[in-house]
Amino acid sequence: MKDEKRLNQLTSEKTEFKREIGVFGGVSIIGGIMIGSGIFYLGSYVLQRTGMDSGLSLICWIIAGVISLFGGLCYAELGTAMPKAGGRLVYLNEAYHPVVGFMAGFTDWLIGGPGSVAAVAIALMTVFQPIFDMSDFGVKMAAIVLIVAATLYNLVGVKVASIIQSLSMVAKLIPVGIIMLAALFVGRVSPDFSFASANEYAADNDTSIFSMIAIAVVAALWAYEGWTNLNTVAEEIKNPKRNLPLALIIGIGGVTVIYFLFNFAIMKVLPHEEITAMINSGDLYLGTAVAEKVLGGAGAAVVSAGMVLAMFGSMNGMILAQPRMYYAMAEEGHFFKCFAKLHPKYKVPTVPIIVQGVLAVALVLMRNLDQLTNMVVVTGMVFNVLVVLAVPILRRKYPNIERPYKVWFYPVSVIITALIFAALVVNSALEDPIVGLTGFGVPAAGAVVYYIFDVKNRKEEK
Repeated sequence: MKDEKRLNQLTSEKTEFKREIGVFGGVSIIGGIMIGSGIFYLGSYVLQRTGMDSGLSLICWIIAGVISLFGGLCYAELGTAMPKAGGRLVYLNEAYHPVVGFMAGFTDWLIGGPGSVAAVAIALMTVFQPIFDMSDFGVKMAAIVLIVAATLYNLVGVKVASIIQSLSMVAKLIPVGIIMLAALFVGRVSPDFSFASANEYAADNDTSIFSMIAIAVVAALWAYEGWTNLNTVAEEIKNPKRNLPLALIIGIGGVTVIYFLFNFAIMKVLPHEEITAMINSGDLYLGTAVAEKVLGGAGAAVVSAGMVLAMFGSMNGMILAQPRMYYAMAEEGHFFKCFAKLHPKYKVPTVPIIVQGVLAVALVLMRNLDQLTNMVVVTGMVFNVLVVLAVPILRRKYPNIERPYKVWFYPVSVIITALIFAALVVNSALEDPIVGLTGFGVPAAGAVVYYIFDVKNRKEEK
């Protein structure tokens, strides 16, 4: 009887939250987080890893998008079956053990959420560094001011934050769209799609095309990070059984198209030799060069504005979504009780939002941009593997609950997606062993905290 009641609560759409996020709002949250600074420079890394082959690099962008989409579809099935705040924390609790969900939440609380906010805030303010001749310390101070301001307006309700997210999503796509359209219609370069460069590079470096695709897709996947965050606000989405999977599919699919067209546009404007020379000299911002060539002197300013808007939307989306996971941790009973309280008027988890802001400020002061990025990626990816594998586990465990949406091409898609994410974890840990140890150490510390609360709860029950 107790298990049946708990299962009814997990699958019910009843909530204390206000359901004010529609499909467009959901797409804006996903796109706002995913489309950050990566669109402007990651294309250079993908080209490098494919031996400067235009055709193969574009294929890698599509593959990365498909991988992200199937990961998103796993989240869509889980989110429509259990439309609760907390996202993957809820699914990990049910598929494995509450300690696993808590470890994910604890890692996000201490590193993932505030680390991502801190990293994007620093990256955003770095755009202004040469314009205002700011020192590194000045960049950090400006990033802190930005974090505080964004945290404050997220405290006045999800409706305001969602509107700002939607507006920033539209605004930042304007300069990106201008660059893509201008390049596509003005560009006169015919990219070489014969894969000759890839074959030559493979032969010269004693590697295979498959290996080149694998490492290039790893680079591209960094630009797709962020689609997991929509499920954390499932209780604030209108008609989640329809709108959650629809927002995930439209959001991830739309971003994939944008990334492909943006990189193709670059190849239509800049000759291959010029692209190669720029990347070899360390100039990774190919979009800036395109804008300057197509739009004249105002081109660089347009791209800079696009970068600022893109990163602002990404940061705002994370500040909006992540605290809902910490709220779910407290509701489950193994975290601070004050985290489970909603503001009486605005119906937002006030304490988690404030604490995330404080931790983000602390990380800005303690770490640089590169260190923050590596830390966030490594500490979060292992739980993506577990969430994807939770799909078949929960199908067996709860075969009779309603699943308004089911993953396409199951179970092959689930197995392949899980294997790819596992490879990313191993690759990241091997590249930076110290951050890799942090990635496993923080979840382990979370397990200790969980059992401390567990002992405390048992004593209070006696």
